[in-house]
Amino acid sequence: MRDLSEFFRKNGKAALAFSGGVDSSFLLWAGKHFGADIKAYYVKTLFQPEFELEDAKRLAADIGADMKIIYADVLADENVRSNPADRCYHCKRLIFSAILSAAEEDGNNLVLDGTNASDDADDRPGMKALRELHVRSPLRECGLTKDRIRELSKEVGLFTWDKPAYACLATRIPTGRHITPELLQRTEKAEALLSSMGFSDFRIRLMGDAAKLQIKESQLTLLADKRSEIVKQLGPLYSDVVLDLKVTR
Repeated sequence: MRDLSEFFRKNGKAALAFSGGVDSSFLLWAGKHFGADIKAYYVKTLFQPEFELEDAKRLAADIGADMKIIYADVLADENVRSNPADRCYHCKRLIFSAILSAAEEDGNNLVLDGTNASDDADDRPGMKALRELHVRSPLRECGLTKDRIRELSKEVGLFTWDKPAYACLATRIPTGRHITPELLQRTEKAEALLSSMGFSDFRIRLMGDAAKLQIKESQLTLLADKRSEIVKQLGPLYSDVVLDLKVTR
């Protein structure tokens, strides 16, 4: 972690766009570990389920980091609400602009994010917004891959080390279909139900008014065991419940 230590030696005061996921959690720990004055900023929107905020608060408390929660109405922006192909760009602009504004109020002009060396920065939706807003990505700059970050997170005792990747709830809604609070809340409720049954690292995508389940191949046996319960629990929320056999996570 020598390169990361050097980064924080040169940048001793920073604001971190914090999600409570593997990457930003490790970066927050590293900033604290290497003596930086680093503050976490979590932007709460309808796109994040409640457990993400709880994980973020728990991680920040575990390592003694200061965390500020910013509430943002992303659906107030038509460029986000209408769900175009570049929705992520507009959403990132909105979220990181809110972080930049809050950080500046706190006397901080450097904003970091958790993009790592495994991420394809040229193709990832929203990366253009980060470049435009001059957000820096120390993990990527220091060549730390996702696998290495998980290894280091485990070594230093972060509970997030094996946390599955989580894409925001808006990704469950097909491009071009307007995003509403009801659709997001229904998805959050449905995924919480599956999680309570023992499923992990899965998605419930909207297909018309039906639920399309995308689960790991290793959990197909669990799916068979829980089939009746899934239909009973998700049936009232959707017109139909189907399994996507083309996608196994």
